[in-house]
Amino acid sequence: MTAPLQPLLSDAVIALRAPTQVWSGDGGDLGPASIDGVYHGDVRHVRTLTLACADSPVEWISRAADGPSRVVFGGLLRGLDDPAPDPKVRLRRERVVSPGRVVETWLLSSRVADPISTSLTLRLTPEFALLHEVKSGAPEARGVEIETTDAAATATSGAQRIALTAPGASVRRDGDDLVAMWPVRIAPGGAAEVSFALELSDDTLVVRAPDHPAPWEAHAVAAEASDPRLARWLETALGDLDALRLVLPDAPGDDFFAAGAPWFLTLFGRDSLWAARLALPLDVGIAASTLRVLARLQGTADDPDTAQEPGKILHELRATTLELPGEGIVLPPRYYGSVDSTPLWICLLADAWRSGMPEAEVRELVPVLVGALRWILEHGDSDGDGFLDYIDRTGRGLANQGWKDSGDSIQWRDGTLAQGPIALCEVQAYAYEAARAGADLLEAFAADADLDETLRPAALRGWADALRARFREAFWITTPEGRYPAVALDRDKRPVDTLTSNIGHLLGTGILDPADEEHVAALLLDPSMASGFGIRTMSTGARGYWPLSYHGGSVWMHDTAISVHGMLRAGRADAARAVVAGMLDAAEGFGFRVPELHAGDAAAETATPTPYPAACRPQAWSAAAAITALQALR
Repeated sequence: MTAPLQPLLSDAVIALRAPTQVWSGDGGDLGPASIDGVYHGDVRHVRTLTLACADSPVEWISRAADGPSRVVFGGLLRGLDDPAPDPKVRLRRERVVSPGRVVETWLLSSRVADPISTSLTLRLTPEFALLHEVKSGAPEARGVEIETTDAAATATSGAQRIALTAPGASVRRDGDDLVAMWPVRIAPGGAAEVSFALELSDDTLVVRAPDHPAPWEAHAVAAEASDPRLARWLETALGDLDALRLVLPDAPGDDFFAAGAPWFLTLFGRDSLWAARLALPLDVGIAASTLRVLARLQGTADDPDTAQEPGKILHELRATTLELPGEGIVLPPRYYGSVDSTPLWICLLADAWRSGMPEAEVRELVPVLVGALRWILEHGDSDGDGFLDYIDRTGRGLANQGWKDSGDSIQWRDGTLAQGPIALCEVQAYAYEAARAGADLLEAFAADADLDETLRPAALRGWADALRARFREAFWITTPEGRYPAVALDRDKRPVDTLTSNIGHLLGTGILDPADEEHVAALLLDPSMASGFGIRTMSTGARGYWPLSYHGGSVWMHDTAISVHGMLRAGRADAARAVVAGMLDAAEGFGFRVPELHAGDAAAETATPTPYPAACRPQAWSAAAAITALQALR
């Protein structure tokens, strides 16, 4: 028996407006591919949805996306045509997705000399399978209650509901399916149009779409680009970022970027923070609102089951427990298993303040800042060695809790896995930057506060300086690939000696001196790391390198953009532009919607980047990378 497999995504068509998304094939039908479906929140409401004509097969010949939420498919109905060689009967299928709503309009047009009488049929299958079951390749349909009327129907399963309206159609139930049929008559040279709508609801949702528009105009931002490819990438990326905006129901004015589709249309601390940080030159407002959203969910207790600790910033928010079959992972709805979200929250607060976040809004977040700094000083170092680290205390959480969170992401050059607690190199850089930035913020906004001795600005700067000195002593290593910072320290305080993209996150944080920043930037441009389509997550010189490994040789555009972001802050503009050249080649190769990650194959070996076929798209921080590219090329 074949084991369940995660769906492949690279060839699927997506239309979305968070928290709703539709995945289909090239003609718009849902069903053949395991990812296909209409999703709302963390539930696949509809498994299959097909269009059929009674008197002709539909031959699909075109597909055109108009932004993230609208797709138009074009087909031929040659069974209704005359004998002439030119096709004269066409079908246009338009799909528009908005939050909680999917609308399709079918336009049948004819140039044949005789009238056409036929019928068009919609067939859909309600399912209500949980998203994580779909991801695991083993979805389970829930029990469904169906009610129909002449031109409408509802399908309900617990807290989830679908309402179908199909004006002019006869609607009926056929087994587990809903069927809507429209009789169609077209005069010579005429056309006929039918449409239907699906309204999707879920009483358990913990996120929803914002009511206010995005504050940017994609076309105007794209016009700033000197490279036409960058302009096209920006136009696509900013549309995707708009479609990925969400809010929490109790704070409808504060939007944030959902991490990405299909699996992560919700709040992720690290992802939402980095996406907002990369997008900061575009909009300080969403950085400020992201900070407030996460501040409301800051940890208050020590709870191993949720990985919560006082002052810690959330990793992930879901409506229900997330179980990953076959992986032994069970994450509660609010999960705090992220070692980097807390220092990154502080770094974004400082960047947003310096970029114009209103001082009154910054001041309101000072108590959260104090709690986050206290977490770094008191909880972030589990074993007392002076470095921030992580270890899953339950055996059911994430084994790795940095951005490379797959189980095999932290490994030695010989391919063996490092054992935790793990102290990642980039987390020390984030902590160093956060401590110094926190000191600046407290001087500016809490100079008269009665702070613990350890939280006074001078003490924070002293702690940061000591961390910097310890880092230089413990992390720098020399291997046959050269001298560089180790990706991590393992449980025995040994530097894990693989050369990885993690070192790019050190740039611009202040933890390296200028000469070492120049050296690290040069390493990232070496052919072992630079694929020509971005920076590889792992060097080709490591035994564990594989171009289609999730974190062991692939290229992630946001990861590459973070290196560019650091190069610019470190004054390495030439290196940044060299990296961006490869990012643009990758963006062009993916039609300017850059996925979550792609293969680490060298550009010298392939004219276009090789997809990682299970990669999410759109992904917020991959989209925000376009803004970083714009900064590098200005």
